[in-house]
Amino acid sequence: MSERARPVALGIIREGDEIFVFEGHDPHKGETFYRPLGGTIEFGERAADAVKRELSEEVGVTVSDATLLTVIENVFTWQGQTAHEIDFVFEVTLADPERLRSVDLIAYEANGERINCMWKPLAEFRSGARLYPVGLLGALDAK
Repeated sequence: MSERARPVALGIIREGDEIFVFEGHDPHKGETFYRPLGGTIEFGERAADAVKRELSEEVGVTVSDATLLTVIENVFTWQGQTAHEIDFVFEVTLADPERLRSVDLIAYEANGERINCMWKPLAEFRSGARLYPVGLLGALDAK
């Protein structure tokens, strides 16, 4: 991991009380967690443009609107290493939302790694399923 904070743009795709997330696993912690899709903001790229690019690359959707919901400073441990992100979290509207409702999706990171994506009710996170970054559930509940 880098010794610098990484700027990240995350997209909240929300329908009613459900959000679209990917499922991750940290074998060092023995933990399963969920996180909105998104990724690193490239140098010179605006955060809103980054979230549009990332969602297009990862699940092939077109973002028609991205509204900043919150910014979360996220210091965490991933696979035994300390990491630091500044997460720009956007509530997004899709031009083609039906694409994500047909089935649970397999998406791909820039490095080709597969990620499982799914719709999850916010109630599951309120009752113990882990949603990252920490503080995101509170921001979603406040909206």
